[in-house]
Amino acid sequence: MENNHNFEIVPGGVTTAAGFLAGAACAAIKKVNKPDVALIYSSVPAAAAGVFTLNRVKAAPVVVSMKRLERGSARAVVVNSGNANACNGTQGMKDALAMTTEAAAALDIPADGVLVASTGVIGQKMPMGKVLKGIREAVGQVSPYGGNHVAQAIMTTDTFSKEAAVRLMLGGKTVTIGGTAKGSGMIHPNMATMLCFITTDAAISAPCLKKALQHAVTLSFNMITVDGDSSTNDMALIMANGLAGNKAIEEENPDYIYFRDALTAVCTSLAQAIARDGEGATKMIEVKVLGAATDRDARLAARTVAGSSLVKAAVFGNDANWGRVICAAGYSGACFDPDKVDIFLGQVQVARDGGSLEFSEEQALEELKKDAVTITLDLKSGGCDATAWGCDLSYDYVKINADYRT
Repeated sequence: MENNHNFEIVPGGVTTAAGFLAGAACAAIKKVNKPDVALIYSSVPAAAAGVFTLNRVKAAPVVVSMKRLERGSARAVVVNSGNANACNGTQGMKDALAMTTEAAAALDIPADGVLVASTGVIGQKMPMGKVLKGIREAVGQVSPYGGNHVAQAIMTTDTFSKEAAVRLMLGGKTVTIGGTAKGSGMIHPNMATMLCFITTDAAISAPCLKKALQHAVTLSFNMITVDGDSSTNDMALIMANGLAGNKAIEEENPDYIYFRDALTAVCTSLAQAIARDGEGATKMIEVKVLGAATDRDARLAARTVAGSSLVKAAVFGNDANWGRVICAAGYSGACFDPDKVDIFLGQVQVARDGGSLEFSEEQALEELKKDAVTITLDLKSGGCDATAWGCDLSYDYVKINADYRT
């Protein structure tokens, strides 16, 4: 995550901001003895906002949380991994609501102030006895040091936990933003990806918070892809409790811009971590599109190249097959002149003006062997740029997903 003059990167996650507690428990929802129920709690009422999957098939927790965020406030988030609680009909809705009721009772707060999220296998009934017991245990474990426990509890096929935090000054007050996310497969979001939870002690109105989150998601989670699948459970939630004591942000003033950019940095760091942790991935792919006519064209081209199975397979095989790159850009829906496009693998230019170019295969191979491979397309059609992130497509991706349920 790049730094700038308006914020600093600090260690931490969802409990780094003032007034937030978190805890997790092992409820044995998964087949392994690892934490799989977690809770994030604000010690005071908080403004809240969310961005959710555009999949027509929405899991019960998504429906519940979307409805509760209409009022723009929340106190807690309860989450489980190992079961998505998706496609479970009326019982799925009852179970999602029961999770919020159990958490609220244990925290002694109103149930409608609790948001809910789930991730895991679709179409399996929730083991509610285990889940409710896990919620009570998680509430008993909440502390200002529980952020990493949440990050671990929400993992499914992830190979590492994902956290990020920044601090900035707003009106002479120190404001902190921290977050955690999970995601490794089924990543091709139209909002955020899989699950992301963000907390901040900034004082900011719910409308401004939602607008800032939507901006951050557009430039981060909406610019990553692992496998082209959009989940039924994707959501990004943020709570802002105001304990930093800054003058409340209620309009798009300079403080709003500083906050929005710092939030975007947190989301970008988490998004990059998800791309790097793609199921079976051996390397991350960064696709930079320069010189597009519009922001939309730049984002379309970048995301499509990053999501191309042929491009991903070529990167896995260390094959400098730039034809797959321009082909993917061509069907992305972006408007550009193919006869103007320059393509680079890292620092090595492999195509000029949409055509072949003599280049060193050895130097290109060295670029493709890196842990993070950068592909740059200069469309030379305007002044708009965008960056997308993905990962290579390896043999292990098929193995992981062939065995996911069994």
